[in-house]
Amino acid sequence: MTAYTPILVLGGLAALFAIGSIAIAPLTGPKRYNRAKLDRYESGIEPSPLPAGGGRIPVKYFFTAMMFIVFDIEIVFLYPFAVAFDQMSWFAVFAMMLFLVNVTIAYAYEWRRGGMEWT
Repeated sequence: MTAYTPILVLGGLAALFAIGSIAIAPLTGPKRYNRAKLDRYESGIEPSPLPAGGGRIPVKYFFTAMMFIVFDIEIVFLYPFAVAFDQMSWFAVFAMMLFLVNVTIAYAYEWRRGGMEWT
């Protein structure tokens, strides 16, 4: 049990920091809200006007989020693979090729659906 004590202490400190930050934010944060702060934000794209009572969010917002996820996950998995490529077996190379095929399918789907066009 003594080997796990530093891990438990660090986990407790992290939980205490997270809960404390959430608890103190309403007390210390600014309370002056304006229209810009309350307006929607669509990942750098000018928000499109919504009809009265709400409406649909443009699909480009979700395509942008999907592209971020596809490329972010690709980099997260490819970097360690590239670093340890010399020590990999053929099974690992084949598994990475399957991963790249999956990422390419997601990329092609995004491209075909118009996610790369910003006009």
